[in-house]
Amino acid sequence: MIIDKLKQEMARQDKPENRHNYQRFHKEKLKEPWGLKTQVLRKISNDCFKDVRHMPKDEILDIGDRLLASDMRYGRFLAFEWALKVKKDFTKQDFARFEIWLKKYVNNWGACDHFCGITGHLVAEHHELTAKTKNWTRSKNRWLRRAAAVSLIEPVRRKMLLDEVFRTADILLTDEDDMVQKGYGWMLKEASNVFQKEVFAYVMKNKACMPRTALRYAIEKMPPAMRKRAMAR
Repeated sequence: MIIDKLKQEMARQDKPENRHNYQRFHKEKLKEPWGLKTQVLRKISNDCFKDVRHMPKDEILDIGDRLLASDMRYGRFLAFEWALKVKKDFTKQDFARFEIWLKKYVNNWGACDHFCGITGHLVAEHHELTAKTKNWTRSKNRWLRRAAAVSLIEPVRRKMLLDEVFRTADILLTDEDDMVQKGYGWMLKEASNVFQKEVFAYVMKNKACMPRTALRYAIEKMPPAMRKRAMAR
């Protein structure tokens, strides 16, 4: 019933003023580049979540499984949104379910980064899960490799796991995929907000082999003098 309600509400909101063309943000060809604006989708999500917020966490995640497995438009967005609403109730055992979500349903950078709010919270609460996210760095799937880095953003924002950030960056350092480069560059940029000296030292040590895309992301928030030194050939 809740999935039917979501479909009905999205159909009601699908009017020209609520649409946006997302194709320009993606290299991958989107099946439907025109979609509802994020703020409209989030309002639908929030309104409909009121009907299920009394449910146990596992039941809400089960709805997420159904949304992801369905052919429902925006099902992935809603599954991730609702999972994030119950993140305080996550347990370490939930990681296995989420890893399946990542491998089966994430196929662009927007979905990857949205999803990583889920794993980022889990890793921040259960540091030992970095052993599993590190496995993603060796995957042939670019989105798993990106997720290995982006999942460390929440922990490092909390001033945690800097050593793991550097270990992950070491593995991804010369990755040829620009989506992965931007992902680990973003991770380093977020780390620089709280560990500027350490991240700058890491960049200076590795800048000769670090792709320029990753390097620019990593130093974006640093003072101009530091950025100039880092970018010097």
